[in-house]
This record gives sequence, structure tokens and C-alpha cells, in this order.
Amino acid sequence: MFNGIKNLLGLGPKVDYAALVQQGAIIVDVRSKGEYASGHIKGSINISVDTLSNQLKQLDKNKTIITCCASGMRSASAKSILKSNGFSEVHNGGAWSSLQSKI
Repeated sequence: MFNGIKNLLGLGPKVDYAALVQQGAIIVDVRSKGEYASGHIKGSINISVDTLSNQLKQLDKNKTIITCCASGMRSASAKSILKSNGFSEVHNGGAWSSLQSKI
């Protein structure tokens, strides 16, 4: 159970986010529009975690998705929402500013 929690929060095995992005991964920033406007990863898509369930059609289930937010909590929730809706390759990138330095 502890490993499941670690993986959900993005604390599991190390992920090469730069390689995933080079291979076409989509970065979904799940912060509010205002937070996103104040700074974000270039090329990312902004879908707030509150509206994610209603906007799943904007995303391709066949693509790798990396979620991010301010701290990693909302992106963990977003990862769970996506996984439960049939998205198989989803990674919690955690805080957007930290993720940006990894790609």
C-alpha cells in the first residue's frame, strides 16, 4: 500500500521526463487559469483539476500524459482521474516549476 501511495504522489521509480516529452508526452497543468497565467511550462495544456473529468475528450488516451500543478497534490488527483478513465500512461510530474527543470 505504501508503494501505491508513493507512486500516486510521483515518488516511485525515477521517471525521465525529458525523454517522455521528446517522445511526444503531453503536459497537463491542472492549476487554475489564474495560476497558469502567472507562469507555466511552454507547450503545456491548462485543464484545472476541477474540470478535468468533463474535459477528457481534449486528451488522447494513446499519448503519454504528465500532470503538474503547484505542489504535486492536485496533479496526483489528476493522475488518478485519468487512470480511472482509461488513460494508461500517466505520470505525476509534481510541481510545474520543478518539472520544468527536469525537461
